[in-house]
Amino acid sequence: MSKNKAKMIGLTVFTSTVLLSGCGLFNTETQQKIDPPKTVTVKEDVVSKETSAKEKEAATKNTVQTELYLIDKDGYVVPRTLALPKTTSVAKQALEYLVTNGPVTDLLPNDFRAVLPEDTQVSVNINKDNGVATVNFSKEFKNYQPEDEQKILQSVTWTLTQFDNIKSVKLKMNGHDLTEMPVSGTPISENLSRATGINLDNTDVADITNTKPVTVYYIGGEEGSYYYVPVTRRISNDTKDNYAAIVDELIQGPSQNSTLVSEFMSDVKLLDAPKYENGTVTLNFNKNIYDSLKGKEISQNLLDTLVLSLTEQQGVEKVAVEVDGKVDIKNDKGKKVSEPVTRPEKVNTGSY
Repeated sequence: MSKNKAKMIGLTVFTSTVLLSGCGLFNTETQQKIDPPKTVTVKEDVVSKETSAKEKEAATKNTVQTELYLIDKDGYVVPRTLALPKTTSVAKQALEYLVTNGPVTDLLPNDFRAVLPEDTQVSVNINKDNGVATVNFSKEFKNYQPEDEQKILQSVTWTLTQFDNIKSVKLKMNGHDLTEMPVSGTPISENLSRATGINLDNTDVADITNTKPVTVYYIGGEEGSYYYVPVTRRISNDTKDNYAAIVDELIQGPSQNSTLVSEFMSDVKLLDAPKYENGTVTLNFNKNIYDSLKGKEISQNLLDTLVLSLTEQQGVEKVAVEVDGKVDIKNDKGKKVSEPVTRPEKVNTGSY
């Protein structure tokens, strides 16, 4: 029995008890005879909870959490973690779940869509020596809208490179190497990687040749269904401290024409240069990093975007946060954040 049914039964029994008790206020004997056993709804609820727990456990055993880079209503390529059936061909399966009107259809979050054209067939061959995944698409691959061309490249590349044994991606169609995309002719490098970027934002970049990419995470969606969105910005080639530059991009926030937001206020500052040691970056902020509505607490969303952004940098595994040199801080959930924070295994597993 579902939880909803159990609740409805409980409500019905409770209502009946109240009404019947009211009729027998002056007749205790009658009330005792017609009152239902008080344990009825408890038993229903217990059975419901046990059944639900068993079903959830069985579903978990038969699925694997996989990041699929889908397109949201604003056109951003966004990782959404979904539970897919367990398989030995995880890379191939992940791409099959990127196909429009394919197996992902019933799993799609609200306002998201798949990126590959309908009926596209895929095969994936992974070179264990160099980590290159060669993807061969069927002829249906070319049936996409021109405005989706970059999104397809980004989605395929970032979806596949979530797997530890895949470092870069090579594309084919009908067995022939693709050097450019078939609709608008976007050039394709021999091996695509995350270094190519995602949701590219070149706002205010006059000379792209004198810049380098960094990927930071902002917040998209709406209340009740927020999610993290990776955006690749450009910083000067002369920048020597990428960690400080990433923090600066988070403080500046997304471009004005973007629908994304940042949790960082403009008066947040680093008091010292970031320190890197054994995979951990330590950042010392001023007190303006605190949530202005909750006193000496730091927004968990802010911490998440900070950790996600910095761990995109090679060699960074953890982020330690200090405020005025002190590590005894809490997030807005009341949990201590005194230890370095690692990147979550999967991104956007639910609402925030």
